[in-house]
Amino acid sequence: MSEPEFSARGVRIDRWPRSLTSAGQVLIQDGRLALLTSYGRVIDSAPLRAVRAARPWFAGRGSTVATVNGTRYRLTMGQRGRLPDATALVGRFMETVSRARRA
Repeated sequence: MSEPEFSARGVRIDRWPRSLTSAGQVLIQDGRLALLTSYGRVIDSAPLRAVRAARPWFAGRGSTVATVNGTRYRLTMGQRGRLPDATALVGRFMETVSRARRA
């Protein structure tokens, strides 16, 4: 297994209208996106080419919306008052997904 292209822990993962985990993990590795609970259970997973990510106006600076297998998830990163870190994480996540879709 190779090194992850992107990894973020402590991510709040919501599937409207409810929260699935408040301390999950987003992992991009070997061309796949995986959304994991705090216990490591897979919530959803898909090849990066099948994932869409956007920053709608309602998402906030530390959040993004990812569509995985047709299901929309709101990902909120850096909840513990570290908004500059969260904004950087969201930017890296968006760039990683975008780069994979272009390739």
